Amino acid sequence: MRTMRSLLLCLLLWDLLDLALAYLTVSIEPLPPVVVGDAVTLKCNFKTDGKMREIVWYRVTDGGTIKQKIFTFDAMFSTNFSHMENYRKREDLVYQSTVRLPEVRISDNGPYECHVGIYDRATREKVVLASGNIFLNVMAPPTSISVLAADTPAPFSRYQAQNFTLVCVVSGGKPAPLVYFKRDGEPIEATPLPELPAGAGSWAPRNLLHRDLDDTKVPKSLAAEGEMGGGRPLATADPPRGLAAERGPVTETIPETVVSREFPRWVHVAEPIYYFRHTHAPVSDGTVEARATLTWTLNPQIDNEALFSCEVKHPALSMPMQSEVTLVAPKGPKITMTPTRARVGDTVRILVQGFQNEVFPEPLFTWTRVGSRLLDGSAEHDGKELVLERVPAELNGSMYRCTAQNPLGSTDTHTRLIVFENPNIPRGTEDSNGSLTSHCGFRLVLALTLTVILELT
Repeated sequence: MRTMRSLLLCLLLWDLLDLALAYLTVSIEPLPPVVVGDAVTLKCNFKTDGKMREIVWYRVTDGGTIKQKIFTFDAMFSTNFSHMENYRKREDLVYQSTVRLPEVRISDNGPYECHVGIYDRATREKVVLASGNIFLNVMAPPTSISVLAADTPAPFSRYQAQNFTLVCVVSGGKPAPLVYFKRDGEPIEATPLPELPAGAGSWAPRNLLHRDLDDTKVPKSLAAEGEMGGGRPLATADPPRGLAAERGPVTETIPETVVSREFPRWVHVAEPIYYFRHTHAPVSDGTVEARATLTWTLNPQIDNEALFSCEVKHPALSMPMQSEVTLVAPKGPKITMTPTRARVGDTVRILVQGFQNEVFPEPLFTWTRVGSRLLDGSAEHDGKELVLERVPAELNGSMYRCTAQNPLGSTDTHTRLIVFENPNIPRGTEDSNGSLTSHCGFRLVLALTLTVILELT
């Protein structure tokens, strides 16, 4: 009998407690990762049998230390329920509060919270609170991809193999993309390395002990002459010192392209071994810059005109993103000279404007004068342009060599400078620096002195 009374008393107390306390549960519908620019709707579902007091949406930043309100509904001051849908289910009310982000940005990435408050059944002065949270993962596809050659411009090494590195830079992506290389359309199986190898590659080029025995250093045109006429060396006689006024209109620049036999007879014991390194660094805008490097021992015989591509896979891309480069040695430089008809005292500019083909990586340019030094006394000049200031008559007929080279090969191009007489400068009144000679100046002073003496007498 006592047991029955105790049980009835417990049930009565439970019913009174249920009438006094309100029921509230809150949950936010999960979302898959979204892409920048998409429209996103955050949905907060809550179930209660009490009277609603407020709904507040927060965007959480700085690791949860800062909460920024993005939506507020206060039942005391608003009667607008257009943002909610309610359904009556038995004695409970099921609500759904939504927040729409029309075009998400990377800055929208992060956690969000939905806070709901209802009045307590016993008194309106007490509010029952509950919340739910969700993490909005905003992805961004890469915006740019480029393939570069490391440590360029660099010279061509004829007698020793050298390492070569391609660098693929991918910017603007979130999260970090998957980067890989292909050669001639086929994926490259590379050995991953945490850092650049000290000596990449197992190729061992044969040492050329006797340089003179290697006919690959002979220019192609001269080698052909050697087969027929015994191999005469390139003439380096002094250029004619006379002026070209009596020659009439002639071609001032005479380009001559000499393509070397660039490739020595290297002996490789195996196919190339590629080494791969992938790193990424965060950027201030929330994206990631990814860098992938591919390093191997270069073999110009097989790597020249090889097509390498860097490809990127990213969850925000519907298809891979790629950038391609073709390793090509320089060939047939196009040289221009200004002015086209150089006269004594002019400043002459000789410029490499391009090549017969697309060259990669960027070549290194070196200018020399055949048989002598340059006008400023130096043995060579680096750069695409050679400037000869105030050319004297002595440079007429002088020949200049431009050597363009990259790790795949090298080529030489010659051009001859034709200097015409300048009617404003009398013949023979200039030295090699384009100024009046001291001898002529002395004769002029002497003539003026004698004239003054004769007038005084």
